Amino acid sequence: MYDGERLLTVFQAAELLGLQPSTLRAWTFQKRIPIVRVGRRSIRIPLSVVRRIVDDGRVPSKEETMR
Repeated sequence: MYDGERLLTVFQAAELLGLQPSTLRAWTFQKRIPIVRVGRRSIRIPLSVVRRIVDDGRVPSKEETMR
């Protein structure tokens, strides 16, 4: 997934999407959006994922993410 593209913190992604950070964290735990681990506890969300959510107007289902 990660190929050098810009990575956002949960707070940055939530701000761009107009959501609460807790909503994005829930989606990551549900494996509805892919993440990149940058440490034991730190995660980042690729900008392409945020753009896809904005373009589609919805978050992908777990099944769509697993493909």
